[in-house]
Amino acid sequence: MTIRESDWKTFKKLRATALERFSQRVLDESQAIRGNSALSAHDRYGELYRLIHQRDREMAMAFDGSSRSRAYLQLSLMQDLELLTQEELAELSEDFR
Repeated sequence: MTIRESDWKTFKKLRATALERFSQRVLDESQAIRGNSALSAHDRYGELYRLIHQRDREMAMAFDGSSRSRAYLQLSLMQDLELLTQEELAELSEDFR
């Protein structure tokens, strides 16, 4: 299925918004791990390591190699990660959503 030019432009804008939210979420999660004084420094390091690796896989799937052919899949992943609001998604045509 071909993506309309208007949807492609909107998708690129929404992708940037979603990437910023994803990045902030990871930073917030990292801060929570870092601040968990109930864990030893080594345990916090291990938790942080696991978090970064998991989020890096998610980021790669949802954001790497953005192209028109991957836009539908990436939009679906962004929705699964709850990175876009319904109002933002409404900016896209019904066909694309």
